Amino acid sequence: MILIILSLIPILWLLISLGFYKMAAHKACPIGLLLSLSIAVFFWPMSSMMAFKAALEGFVFALFPIIWVIVAAFFAYNISQHTGAIQHIKEMMMDFSEDRRIQALLIAWGFGSFMESIAGFGTAVAVPAALLITLGFDPFRAATVCLIANTVAVAFGVIGIPITTLALITDLPVKNLSIDVVLQLTPFAIIIPLLVVYSVTKCATAFRGIWYISLAAGATFGITQFAVASAVGPELPAVAASLVSSATIIILTKVSPPTISWRFPQEDNLLKNNRHISTTSSIPKINQLIAWMPYILLLIFVIGSSKLFPVINGRLGMIKSILPIYDGVGGKPLTVEWLLTPGTLVLLSALIGGHIQGASAKDLTKIFGATLWQLRKTMITVVTIVSMAKVLGYSGMINTLAIALATGTGTFYPAFAPVIGAIGTFITGSDTSANILFGLLQKQTALQLGLKPEWIAAANTSGACIGKLISPQSIAIAATATGLSGKEGDLLSLTFRYAALLLVGMGLLVYCFAF
Repeated sequence: MILIILSLIPILWLLISLGFYKMAAHKACPIGLLLSLSIAVFFWPMSSMMAFKAALEGFVFALFPIIWVIVAAFFAYNISQHTGAIQHIKEMMMDFSEDRRIQALLIAWGFGSFMESIAGFGTAVAVPAALLITLGFDPFRAATVCLIANTVAVAFGVIGIPITTLALITDLPVKNLSIDVVLQLTPFAIIIPLLVVYSVTKCATAFRGIWYISLAAGATFGITQFAVASAVGPELPAVAASLVSSATIIILTKVSPPTISWRFPQEDNLLKNNRHISTTSSIPKINQLIAWMPYILLLIFVIGSSKLFPVINGRLGMIKSILPIYDGVGGKPLTVEWLLTPGTLVLLSALIGGHIQGASAKDLTKIFGATLWQLRKTMITVVTIVSMAKVLGYSGMINTLAIALATGTGTFYPAFAPVIGAIGTFITGSDTSANILFGLLQKQTALQLGLKPEWIAAANTSGACIGKLISPQSIAIAATATGLSGKEGDLLSLTFRYAALLLVGMGLLVYCFAF
């Protein structure tokens, strides 16, 4: 019992400091790291050198790929601001629809899911949130909308890495895992767009005139993910689903637009009855193309360098570093694939896209330096939270908590399996890392209880998707993107409520079909 309580201390510290005391994440997370190091050294059989190595591995992993892709994503956005391309995107969106609900669905849900599917590591929150603010959303609303939207696409993010990693960790068939994850997430794919609309309006009556678009966006996402996962595997379900869902929103808005255009209370003419929504932008087509060029290039680079093209993927993958940092029990060399990591692909698309948009080499250098300064607090948060996760994992504290939960729940374990995955993402900020931490444990527990291991292992990923809502890493990125640094606790207080409700629903679903 004492070990369980000690294991909980760093996690409880983050929950209390961020959620109750509203402490800034870049101040709370370093304290969490110090707590985890102290407990690991003084109360666990972990030497100070091994604890240091665990934290060092977390530091390096935080830099590559996590911080690297965050910096690249903000760099791309800042370039678009400098060149004026972001203004073109804003005008295109406003011309397409002035309805704030449609804008949130298209950018936070559709475009955000697309960014998660091809790049991940914070881009799905950072870029859409910044775009929403450009359109006139207040920072807190933009952050919460994007955090809520960035859930179901996470399982197949970055071309399916979480699922393929789970298959490797558990030695379970990747296709079976893919299908089970889709089955668990599809009901929530239908619910999340509705929550996106509600988080924009804060009013249930605001579903009027848009409920069919929200339901269709979620349904097409879920159906497409299931079809692609069943036929192809884990690499493309989220990519295809995000594109089909976005197309659904665009087509339905064009064919049957809401008769009432919902706008924020502080805006003039909040409701404009029977307003005709133009879908023909006044911006020249070539300027539209240039404005979206960094993201078009990113799609080309990510898919072109993926395992769908093994020759290109193999050659680019040869340029890598293998770093044997933590050499204790469970430690593996950390591999950095310099050209295949999403950050490099985002950076390359930003540089080329920025040049096409008219930015000079001098401009790009200044923008990059300004971006690094802009993200200084986020870097502290991400480095310390990932280092803390490594210490908790390698010391055995995470395993202690998971075993205690599994033992204490007994036959009700399936209902709590998603909670374990959510805890993993809360600590690490990554669905992939949550699968590394708990995937094998979920499989072994399922076998002991006579349950289908694929279903329970899949629940780890599904729960981890919901855990993104409360991950300090995700919240820090959202706060940085929206200028809310220091307000991470306020964001956590709100997103925790959504996460709790979704986890209850996911737990019931997993339990009902576990036997």
